Amino acid sequence: MQAKKRYLILLSAGACLVLLFYLGGVQLPAASRSRHDRSRHGYRPDQPWPHFSDPLHPFLPWDHTDTEEYNLHISPTQKRDIHASVYKGKHCRMDSCFDFSRCQKNGFKVYVYPQQKGEKISESYQNILSTIEGSRFYTSDPGQACLFVLSLDTLDRDQLSPQYVHNLKTKVQNLPLWNDGRNHLIFNLYSGTWPDYTEDLGFDIGQAMLAKASISTDNFRPRFDVSIPLFSKEHPRTGGERGFLKYNSIPPFRKYMLVFKGKRYLTGIGSDTRNALYHVHNAEDVVLLTTCKHGKDWQKHKDARCDKDNAEYDKYDYKEMLHNSTFCLVPRGRRLGSFRFLEALQAACVPVMLSNGWELPFSEIIDWNTAAVIGDERLLLQIPTTVRSIHQDKILSLRQQTQFLWEAYFSSVEKIVLSTLEIIQDRVLEHGSRSSLMWNSHPGGLFALPQYSGYLGDFPFYYATLGIKPHPKFTAVIHAVSPLVSQSQPILKLLAAVAKSQYCAQIIVLWNCDKPLPAKQRWPATSVPVIVIEGENKVMSSRFLPYETIVTDAVLSLDEDTVLSTTEVSS
Repeated sequence: MQAKKRYLILLSAGACLVLLFYLGGVQLPAASRSRHDRSRHGYRPDQPWPHFSDPLHPFLPWDHTDTEEYNLHISPTQKRDIHASVYKGKHCRMDSCFDFSRCQKNGFKVYVYPQQKGEKISESYQNILSTIEGSRFYTSDPGQACLFVLSLDTLDRDQLSPQYVHNLKTKVQNLPLWNDGRNHLIFNLYSGTWPDYTEDLGFDIGQAMLAKASISTDNFRPRFDVSIPLFSKEHPRTGGERGFLKYNSIPPFRKYMLVFKGKRYLTGIGSDTRNALYHVHNAEDVVLLTTCKHGKDWQKHKDARCDKDNAEYDKYDYKEMLHNSTFCLVPRGRRLGSFRFLEALQAACVPVMLSNGWELPFSEIIDWNTAAVIGDERLLLQIPTTVRSIHQDKILSLRQQTQFLWEAYFSSVEKIVLSTLEIIQDRVLEHGSRSSLMWNSHPGGLFALPQYSGYLGDFPFYYATLGIKPHPKFTAVIHAVSPLVSQSQPILKLLAAVAKSQYCAQIIVLWNCDKPLPAKQRWPATSVPVIVIEGENKVMSSRFLPYETIVTDAVLSLDEDTVLSTTEVSS
C-alpha cells in the first residue's frame, strides 16, 4: 500500500513537470530575453524607473554601417574610426555626459590645462585661453574645476592648414584628466578638408562638448554643444569696435537693397548657391558679386562667366557696399559659416542667411528672427521679392537688433568666449539661469547676472518691457570717512539739504571711518529716515554694494564733503 502511494506521488509530480514544461516552455526564451534586455539597460526591480548605465551606447533603430552597400565602399579601419568619432557621443546631453557633482562645491569654475612644451598655439586660440584665464570663472586648481579646456590648439582641424596640430588623438588620450572628454569643452573654427569639408575633428572627442563654428543642425547636440560664429584671426581679443548704425532714420533704406561680394567656387561643396547668384544680380539695388580669381590654379578651371564676373567684381568696393546696404546676403561657403555674418552684423546690414542646415551662433539664447532674415538656398530667386516686402518699421527694428547683438556678444573674442561659458553655466546652475528676455534685450546676458537676481523686475532696464513704473524717489548713500566732531561739518549740511528734497525717500550713511559710530542724537532730525551702516571692509567701493535697506531703484551716491543745495538735488 505504501509503495503504491509513493508510485502515485512520483507519477503525479512527473506529470506536473511535463505539463509545466509544455505550457511554459514556449515562453521561456521570451522571458529570458526580457530579463536580458532589462539587465542590459540597467533595470533593477527595486527601481521604478530604468537606469541607463552607459549613455554612450544608445539604441539605434537603424545603423547604416551594417548595410552591405556601405561596407563595399569603406574599409574596416575607416568604419571603426568614424564610429568612434561621430556616433559614440552623438546622443550626448548634459544629463548623460556631464558630471554635475563636480560643480556643486565650488560652483562653475573652469580649468585650462597647462601648455605642453613644444606645442604651438595660434594667436586666435591663445586669445581664447587668455580670456578664460582672466575671467571670474578661472581656477588654477583642477580639483575645483567644473569644466576643463584643452591647451592643445583644436581651432583648425583642416589637414591642409599650417595651423593643423598633428597626432592630436594620442595627445588628448594621454591627458591625465581627460576621462573620455567628460566635462571638457573643445573650441573649433574649421573642421574637415577638401573636397568634403566634413565636421569630423580628426580625433575622438568622447563625451566632450563642442563650441564650434559652422556646425550643422544634424550634428549639433541641443543644450550640450554651443554654436559659435566664425571669426578671423584679426578679430580683437577685447573691446572691439562698436556697430556702424549712426542714425535711426525712417525710412531706413540705404543706397542698395541687397549686396554680396565674395568667392565663387566652380566645383565642390558650397558651389551651387554662389554659382547661381548672377541670376539675381541687377547691378542697381541688388548687387551680388563673385570672383573665380582665387587659388593657385583658378585659370585652369575657369568657366565662361569667370572673366565677366571678375571684371564686375573689381568695380565695387566691399566696405562701401557693406555700409550702404539695407540687407547683406550671407551664403554658405565651403563650410556652413562665413565671415560675412559678423561683418554684416557690425555694419547694421540685416543678414539674409542662405546656408541650409546651419545652427546659427548662440541659437540656444538668441532669437535670430529679430535680427536676421532666414532664407532657403532652394528659393534663391525669391530673396529679392522677400526683402522688398519687409515693412520699413520692421527693417529699422532688425537693424537696431543687429547692433545690440554685435556689441553684446560678438564684437570681440572675449565676448564670444564669455557668452559660451555663461550659456554652459546657465545649464549647470539651471535654477538661476537667465530668461530669453535677458539675453535678447539691453544690456544683455553678460550684464544681467543671475547671481544678483533671477527676477526681471529687479532690473530697471526691463521695466518698459514688463510695464513696470520705476519708484519716483531715490535713496541717498553718503560715504563718510571723517569723525563727527562738529555740528558745522559739511556732511551734516549735506544730509539736511538732501533730506528736504521731495524725491528723497531715505538716507543711508555708510560709516567707513576708523572712529566709532557717533551717538544717535548727534545726527540732525530729518523728515526722512536716516540709516547709519558701519562698513565692514572700509573700502571706497563698498558704497556700490546692494544693501538690503535700499528700497528704491535710484541711488544717489555722495561723498561726505559734497556741497549741494536742496534745489540742486531735486533738479
